Amino acid sequence: MRFRRADRVEGLIQKELCDLLVTKIKDPRLDFVTITRVNITDDLRSAHIYFSVAKGQERLVSALDGFKSAAGFMKRKISHRLELRHVPELKFVYDESFDRADAMNRIFKTIHDENSMKRAG
Repeated sequence: MRFRRADRVEGLIQKELCDLLVTKIKDPRLDFVTITRVNITDDLRSAHIYFSVAKGQERLVSALDGFKSAAGFMKRKISHRLELRHVPELKFVYDESFDRADAMNRIFKTIHDENSMKRAG
């Protein structure tokens, strides 16, 4: 397995963004937001920042607005902290994997409950 420089940069950017969300960014729209992963193109020019939002879908739009507002600040901070020649363009993407996992868990629970009722009845 080859190790790409982009892999290392992805991890560093994720760590820095998480730190910025906790310590520097005071935007209430970004409360309860978690950076779940970062994918960077091989040329390091573009980064997809995947995030999840606690408290449901209603917070998604406001979180996207918060990221749009804070993107320039985040990019500057990443530039200073990581000393990258080119900081990738940050594109924030909602990570639906937690929603899908939750939906699957509800389906499994329903199946389990139905099977339990059949055995009991």
